[in-house]
Amino acid sequence: MRPKVGIIGNPHTVYNTYNVQAGGVLNCEAVNRVSDCLPLVVPCDPDLVSVEELLEAFDGFLLTGARANVHPKEYGEELTEAHGIMDEARDAITLPLIRACVERGQPFFGVCRGFQEVNVAMGGSLYPEVRDLPGRMNHRMPPEGTIEEIFAHRHDVTLQEGGVFHRLLGKTSIPTNTLHGQAVNKPGDRITIEGRAPDGTPEALVVKDAPGFTMSVQWHPEYQADLDPVSRPLFQAFGDAVRAWQA
Repeated sequence: MRPKVGIIGNPHTVYNTYNVQAGGVLNCEAVNRVSDCLPLVVPCDPDLVSVEELLEAFDGFLLTGARANVHPKEYGEELTEAHGIMDEARDAITLPLIRACVERGQPFFGVCRGFQEVNVAMGGSLYPEVRDLPGRMNHRMPPEGTIEEIFAHRHDVTLQEGGVFHRLLGKTSIPTNTLHGQAVNKPGDRITIEGRAPDGTPEALVVKDAPGFTMSVQWHPEYQADLDPVSRPLFQAFGDAVRAWQA
């Protein structure tokens, strides 16, 4: 049986009345087609699942993007309007899940909010709105457009020479999309920033000396993951790590 990847779900309300836990089809397609693993969406709420159950049920985790942000209390700051909407139920699952995976060597791949979660889980902090900082670009999703326009490449990311990303991708500069409002401020303990946007915003990280796969990115590699020359090796490497854990 293919190894199982838990795709972190997010809450939504359908027709303004019916609550659901959902995961993007792009995430499921990337895990299925490129990682060659079984994609299963996780309802990310401590009233429904526990970290211990997830660690035993899955071989790896895809920490997905989301509209809601990590609550600033998780990194010692007060909530402001600039922090946007929150998902404290997801925080209660993903942050301890990340820490447990780091220690166990169980693989995870962090994407967008997931990238930020990895930093916070390891003791780091976030900027509530990166575009408000002097010299920073607007990294937010375009307000309108086709899916091709929304996920189009908008800037390059410079990778640390000799780092994990450079060794995997074989390049020190890669084109990426950008669809985020918040960004890493203070890197957490053991967080190594391996990629940055032209304005200095952290875009790629790993957890130093972790025994398992911890590669995480601020952009969205799940879009056309089977075709994109950057996304494909990332999801393939994640799949290889998940299979190694299963074995």
